[in-house]
Amino acid sequence: MTFDQIRTFLWVARLGGFRRAAHRLHLSQPAVSTRIANLEAELRVPLFERGAGALVLTKHGTLLLSYAEQMLFVEEEIRHRVANPAEAEGLFRVGASETIAQAWLPGFLKAFSEAYPRVNVDLNVDISLNLRAALLERRLDLVFLMGPISEFTVENVALPAFDLHWYRAASNPETDLGRIPVISYSSQTRPYRELMAELSRRVGPRVRVFSSASLSASLRMIASGIAVGPYPRALANDYLMRGQIVEFDPGIRPEPLEFTASYLAEPRSFLVSTSARIARDVAEDWDRSTPK
Repeated sequence: MTFDQIRTFLWVARLGGFRRAAHRLHLSQPAVSTRIANLEAELRVPLFERGAGALVLTKHGTLLLSYAEQMLFVEEEIRHRVANPAEAEGLFRVGASETIAQAWLPGFLKAFSEAYPRVNVDLNVDISLNLRAALLERRLDLVFLMGPISEFTVENVALPAFDLHWYRAASNPETDLGRIPVISYSSQTRPYRELMAELSRRVGPRVRVFSSASLSASLRMIASGIAVGPYPRALANDYLMRGQIVEFDPGIRPEPLEFTASYLAEPRSFLVSTSARIARDVAEDWDRSTPK
C-alpha cells in the first residue's frame, strides 16, 4: 500500500468518479483505475460499488476514507510545519465575483504567488450563485463571493464590505426612477432581488430594471446616460475622476455587499486556509486605502 494509492482513493471517493479524480491528480484514467485495483487487491476487499451511476463507497471504503482523510491532514501538517511553503506545488482553483475581480483580486494573486511561487492558479470569475455550487461540488478550492455560505462543511472568513452609491451620467440629469431605467447586478444575485423588492415598493410598476453580470458594462451604460444604478464607489472611481458620472441620492440606500473567503473545512488544507487569510489581509489593506 502506497500513499499515492491512498491519495488516489481519497479523490475518487470525494469526486465520485475515476475520470474526475484523474483530472484532479493530473493522471490518466487507466492509471487511477490501476491504483484503485491494486489497493483493493492488497486489502482484499472492494472499496467501491460499481454501477450505472456514480461510484458508491462500500462499508470497507467508508472506513478507509476516514483514515485517508487523516493521512492527508498529516501530510498537510508536515508540509506546513516542516517543509518550506514556497516549495508547495500543484493547482490551486480560485473563484471570485466580478466585484472582487475589479477590486483587490490582483493584489491577492500577487501576494499568493510570492508565498507559493510553484503553485499554478486556475481563476474563475462568476456570479456568487455559481461559485457556491462549484465550491460545494469541489470544483473550486477557495471562493470570494457574497457570503457567507450557510453549510456546516464550509468555513467562511469575513472580508470588507462594499457600500453602494447611486450614479447617473454627468450628461443626463434625469434621476426619476420611474422615468429612467435602473441597472443592477445579475438577476440571479441577492443585490438584484433586494433592489427589485425596494423599487417595487417605492416606485411601483413604472420602474424598469436592467440586469447585467458585467460591472464594467453596467458602469459604461450609466456613463452613457442609458440608466442609473447603485454600485461600489471604488469601482466607479475612474468614471468619477473623468467627470463622466456623478453621485446622487434617490432616497433608497441598498444594503452593503457582504463578502467572504469561503472554503471546505474538511479535509483541512493549510494551503487553502492560509490563502483565505492572505485574501483577508490584502482586502483589508485595499479597503483602508480606497475611497468609500
